Amino acid sequence: MLSRRQFWGLVALTLMWGVNWPMMKLSLRELTPLYFRAFTMTGGALWLYLFFRARGVRMAPAGPEWRQIAALALPNMLGWHVLSIFGVQALASGRAAILGFTMPVWTVLLGALFFGERLTRRVGVAAALVLLAIGLLLSHELDALAGRPVGVLWMEGAALAWALGTLMMRRARLTLPMPALTVWMMILTAAVLWVLALVAEPWPEWRFSWPMWLSLAYGVLINYGFAQIIWFGLARHLPPATSAMSIMAVPLIGTLSATLIVGEWPTWQDGVAMLAVMGAMAAVLLSPRTPRTAPVEDAR
Repeated sequence: MLSRRQFWGLVALTLMWGVNWPMMKLSLRELTPLYFRAFTMTGGALWLYLFFRARGVRMAPAGPEWRQIAALALPNMLGWHVLSIFGVQALASGRAAILGFTMPVWTVLLGALFFGERLTRRVGVAAALVLLAIGLLLSHELDALAGRPVGVLWMEGAALAWALGTLMMRRARLTLPMPALTVWMMILTAAVLWVLALVAEPWPEWRFSWPMWLSLAYGVLINYGFAQIIWFGLARHLPPATSAMSIMAVPLIGTLSATLIVGEWPTWQDGVAMLAVMGAMAAVLLSPRTPRTAPVEDAR
């Protein structure tokens, strides 16, 4: 049974993660993708480092742990954040959120393919629902006059990277607390993002509108800040089914809030795809035989 504090924390967390998708889309109107990721992740990592260090969390990794931190950061942070931001740039933000949250199904399928995890009938149903969602959204992008089908590929690549990272996290053997691990993965990834941005994108003028500054502040303080703090406070105590339901609601919140924030109206394909992906997540996340997925580190 959730306490009142846990319930409202979970509601706030789900809203923060969901609203983050259209807020990213808003930011991309005035800032290029890699600079957006580099700026917000750097600010968020520093925010979290100071917070958790002040709370007495051990932040210094042991020497041998650095290699594992870097390896875990590649799919969980760099792969997910680079591919997904290009997906958000190409697609409607709600649509990108729906595709990104096919991750739990890919986690189970990759686990069966590479780690010998058992497939069940529920996984087969989930995979069919995910393929239905991808097919619907891809067909709409191909049919639309200004469609960007490559965005579907960006988001599914991001979901696969996140899924691989989840499997690696499950098998990692680290003594470093999860908050410290997340912060260091963010710091390493942010450094790489700055290099990529400097090489691939023009230097921003940093003269933005107030909605743009608001969206950047949201990314730093809410997405990489308060949402992470709430999640780490809840993750130790929430039942797996409750955590799963929170994750499942994120694409719904992202799709609905996009109408208010960036004026994106969902199509019937979005609605059916969203229901299909939520059904697929329910099939794999709410199954008592399936291990709980790793924490969502970045308001995905």
